[in-house]
Amino acid sequence: MAAKKSASGSGGVKASSGRLSGGGRVRAKVPVSLGERSYNVELGSDWLTTIGRRVSGRLAAERIALVTVPTVARRYAPMLTRGLTAKGSRVRRIVVPDGDASKNLAQLGKLYDRFLDHGLDRGSAVVTLGGGVAGDLGGFAAASFLRGIPFAQVPTTVLAMVDASIGGKTGVNLAQGKNLVGAFHQPRGVYIDVATLRSLPRRERAAGAAELIKAAAIWDADFFDWLESRIEAFLDLDPKVVLPALERACAIKAEVVSRDEREGGLRRLLNFGHTLAHAIEKHARYRGVLHGEAVAIGMVFAADRSEALGFAPAGTCDRLTNLLERAGLPTRPADRPRSAYLSAIAVDKKKQGGKIHFVVLDGIGSSSTAALRPQDILPVGWSA
Repeated sequence: MAAKKSASGSGGVKASSGRLSGGGRVRAKVPVSLGERSYNVELGSDWLTTIGRRVSGRLAAERIALVTVPTVARRYAPMLTRGLTAKGSRVRRIVVPDGDASKNLAQLGKLYDRFLDHGLDRGSAVVTLGGGVAGDLGGFAAASFLRGIPFAQVPTTVLAMVDASIGGKTGVNLAQGKNLVGAFHQPRGVYIDVATLRSLPRRERAAGAAELIKAAAIWDADFFDWLESRIEAFLDLDPKVVLPALERACAIKAEVVSRDEREGGLRRLLNFGHTLAHAIEKHARYRGVLHGEAVAIGMVFAADRSEALGFAPAGTCDRLTNLLERAGLPTRPADRPRSAYLSAIAVDKKKQGGKIHFVVLDGIGSSSTAALRPQDILPVGWSA
């Protein structure tokens, strides 16, 4: 047993003090404390141009590669670029295909070529604009190009805002599994404009809400209680709910990362639900199922196993399932043979010495890891 987190409450979730529109300024700031690699997660609304100026000043780069995806590029890249160029930086927009299937070595190679075409050198920088695909792929390109150049994250999805953009995990997928190639490369800053969520389909908001619920389930019972009474309001983008929910989830991620930057123990808890989720995504060939949807299914599975293995009290799984289903998320895996899921989780990147650091709930708001063989995670007789 390792990496245990006991339920402690959060000290509360602050309510938003006003409208989220028309702000154009920082409304909340969450520090990620990592010594000389420290940075802030800054949250505001309708401030993309301001974000661009702040990022440009922070990076102080003559050339910037702006890595984004098609829909986001059309809607938000012009505003961000205006700010990025205000201090004299030369910006080249690079659009990559959206969807997790684009997180691959072929797309990474194309990014390197575009960086060279733009004349990027060690004094240059990368800015990612979009969801987890832009952040993971662009971030890993920044981590590995010329042995590493600075980058900043401007996430535009709930999932990227509260999870993918924070903590410096960057990488791509292989055919054998998800995120098997990557690097820890901390951004110089994470800048969130919650107004970008207005253009996000409800299905995407729900998928991101899975990571909100995950953060609460593993770390903060009070936050989980708070979400239980407000999850529909969050999905409706109620201004009194959105900012405090994002801020609290970002704070949980920042606290974990600050205490365990490179996943030596505590940070493994953030993988709750991801063991089965990655297997689901692999079998779907990273198409048709959103990451947050796979995580929702994986969390229900992990909570059920937590009860069966004697870690969590009865009712834990039902409570989690109810909240996820209210968010409109799936909770059952596709009907495939146990052997198919078993072979997929056998290449889990959390595997060591033949065992996987499987994240279990000790109750709502409390979690730990257990070193289990794949066949113990998916016991004989288990069926999707």
